[in-house]
Amino acid sequence: MSRRNGAGFSWRRLAAIVLGALAVPVLLILIFAGNVFFGMHAVAATGGTVAGLALHKPVRILRDGRGVPHIVASDDHDLFFAQGYAEGSDRLFQMDLTRRYVTGTLAEVLGNAALESDESARAVPIAQIVAAQWKALSPAERDALQAFSDGINAAMDREPTPVEFRILFYHPLPWTPQDSLAVGMATVLDLTDTWDDIAPRDRDWRAKGPKAFALLHPLTDPCYDAPVVNGLAKISATPKCAARTASVLDPRVPVGSNEWAVGAAHSATGRALLANDPHLRLGIPGVWYLVDLKAPGFHAAGAAFPGTPGVILGHNDRIAWGSTNGTVAALSVYDAPPDLPKRGWHDETFEVRFGKPVTKQYYRSATEFGVRLADTRFALVRWDAYVHPRSPVGTFDALDRARDLADVRRALAGYPGPTQNFAFADASGAVGYRMAGAIPNDPAWARYVHPATDLAHPYDDVPDGTLPRIAPSRDAIVWTSNNKVYADGYPYRLSPEFAPPYRAYRVAQLLRARPRYDLDYFRAMQLDTLSIADLALAHISRDPRTAGWDGRMAPGSRAATVAAAERAAATDGHNQRMPRVLIAARTGAVPAKPAAIPLDPWGTVGAVQVKHPLAALGLGWLLDGTRFPGNGDAFTVHVQSRGTSQSFRAVWDVGNWDAGGIVIPQGESGEPGSPHYTDGANGWLAGDLVALPFSPAAVERAARATETLSP
Repeated sequence: MSRRNGAGFSWRRLAAIVLGALAVPVLLILIFAGNVFFGMHAVAATGGTVAGLALHKPVRILRDGRGVPHIVASDDHDLFFAQGYAEGSDRLFQMDLTRRYVTGTLAEVLGNAALESDESARAVPIAQIVAAQWKALSPAERDALQAFSDGINAAMDREPTPVEFRILFYHPLPWTPQDSLAVGMATVLDLTDTWDDIAPRDRDWRAKGPKAFALLHPLTDPCYDAPVVNGLAKISATPKCAARTASVLDPRVPVGSNEWAVGAAHSATGRALLANDPHLRLGIPGVWYLVDLKAPGFHAAGAAFPGTPGVILGHNDRIAWGSTNGTVAALSVYDAPPDLPKRGWHDETFEVRFGKPVTKQYYRSATEFGVRLADTRFALVRWDAYVHPRSPVGTFDALDRARDLADVRRALAGYPGPTQNFAFADASGAVGYRMAGAIPNDPAWARYVHPATDLAHPYDDVPDGTLPRIAPSRDAIVWTSNNKVYADGYPYRLSPEFAPPYRAYRVAQLLRARPRYDLDYFRAMQLDTLSIADLALAHISRDPRTAGWDGRMAPGSRAATVAAAERAAATDGHNQRMPRVLIAARTGAVPAKPAAIPLDPWGTVGAVQVKHPLAALGLGWLLDGTRFPGNGDAFTVHVQSRGTSQSFRAVWDVGNWDAGGIVIPQGESGEPGSPHYTDGANGWLAGDLVALPFSPAAVERAARATETLSP
């Protein structure tokens, strides 16, 4: 018997209460799931006409089979507007995330978990630097940035909202020209030897002294030194001295890039050849956005940095250029004096999603800003990028427009940094090289932290005219891989420690192997997996499993796995994060004969998963890219490691621009629903070199979709 009325218990009433309580969250979950599902499949338009835009005349965006935009406009304003529209369509979340990372505003959308990153980012006065950079720009440069920003905002208003914004439940703020300058600082910070790099060196300097420091932090390995200014003929075909354990066991991860170029006198094509493969973070979307930009008086193609206008590395119709990081000192660090003036302290407020705002104090003067070192010491940083803020936007715009090598020389003379090794070539067949960027002539050379008393003695920059260079000629052969580029007797140290020279030495070996070169040979050089350092280490160890090994970190090689494990054990895992079972096998902890221990091939052990930034939230299964088998490591020309990888591979047959080409590891689009999200992976793994159409006829033939942006 039951009671239908009154205060008595009722299963039906309880069910109604429960359903009522669950209705709202269930509805919200369903809405969220539907929104994400739609976002995973929504893709920006690549065809048709978009009207009502702030343009002077219609602009055509022709997409080739890889989804790369070839933009044809009637003037610079419309060209950069359209580039902004294309990048805003394909890479909006990447651009917004970079903007927030650099400016220290991630916690606004990611909550307390991102607060520490924001607090670290705000130590660098990015807003102040960017404001000063903006004032220093020419009117034409400001106009280009404004048009580019307007294009991004137009795409933000008209194209589907990327799925990452739907997952995180926020909408990006409008893009500003200053945002492009801030995003450009991401590369500056990534390529700069900072206080975080100097602090551990300072510890060794103070604890062990200069002589011991030189052993722990060698400027280079003299056995394999390969400075470009010596010329190829002076680079020994075999090491100049017996391999030393101290050299080949360098515990640093040798991040960097490769470039080389030969004049027409050494080319089978009768034209100059130039190759470049920058090594940066391997992720999805990739670091670079491929683009071809054309307007009257302007035609450049290659790799753009999402969020900034123009082409950064590539070519125009007369000139090609590439770069590698100079790995030189960039700033001076000082122990903070105890009596810093109170007027130098400023409050920074951090908005925290799902939390209360946090306020933190930072020190800034006209010439220094304060940072906290890893050992908790408070220090002051003096950096040219802060004292004399100038954006590199103008340099790359000048390269995009350069008509001859004299224009290149003028463009690089004004380059503010981060210091780079630039290789360049022109349609006459000449190639050249020069280091460019501000380097403080500081006797510390970023090896140690100065005492506070040294603040009274500022250091001028190393004179630009004295930086290493090779005069352009049809006979020149140039190469750099973040190694020491100057010869004995050069008056400036420049760096606390250049990247180990093994990649540079291997490039020189490959260049010495033949008198003439073609596109295919340059392409094959970029795929070379012979590790000079690991082969030397294998010879020292005499492990029976590497007997007869050719030194190649090839996917099918088990000897490569042993060599990598040997390095991990010898360097305490600092260089390669290998599985513990391999380290145990190498140190004898596994009770079995070495030859009997089954090891997976390097393709399995050295595999690298291309991760999306939101993988940290457990969304990798939804957004991650390709898993690349182990193929090369951090010491090979074909760099592939868990830290960095070749971020693009380009070879240019200078003047014959429809030949050669450029490839990226994943795809052009940052939209998971796009066919161009990961479509570059197969060709990348196969070692293909895909042409980037440049002539009008080649672009028309390659076009698979055409979109018109109209006033």
